[in-house]
Amino acid sequence: MKFKEYKYKINGTKFSVKVGDVVDDHVHVEVNGTPYTVELDKVPSRKTTVSQPVKSPLPAPRTESGEKIIATPKSEPSTGFIIKAPLPGTLMSISVNVGDVINAGDTVCVLEAMKMENDIHASKGGKVVKILASVGDAVAQDGDIMVIE
Repeated sequence: MKFKEYKYKINGTKFSVKVGDVVDDHVHVEVNGTPYTVELDKVPSRKTTVSQPVKSPLPAPRTESGEKIIATPKSEPSTGFIIKAPLPGTLMSISVNVGDVINAGDTVCVLEAMKMENDIHASKGGKVVKILASVGDAVAQDGDIMVIE
């Protein structure tokens, strides 16, 4: 019979436990040199059934050339300055509201790209007149995020 040996310390007392093979719901155990036969409770087997086949996610839509299409909010023509995503990613948070007056260099949103959060800063100051994307949106590189006037 093959035994596996374990060392335990319970409330400061050391135990050496050897556990043998399971044979007909019985296990031979030796604790600090004293042999025991342990009877295991019978556990009903668990069967897993699948009621519906698992559906694979649909592939991302692609252009004729095979590039992935990422939904990017389109901006309306404006006389203001448009803050664009410097890289593709997911918009994690927006820290300004329409009507807020911001300065150049202020953080206006956070974009997650390649598992890193990137603060997006305004390159010009002004008043936020329109927010073109929402938290959770996938934004393409150079995708419009907001308009500053």
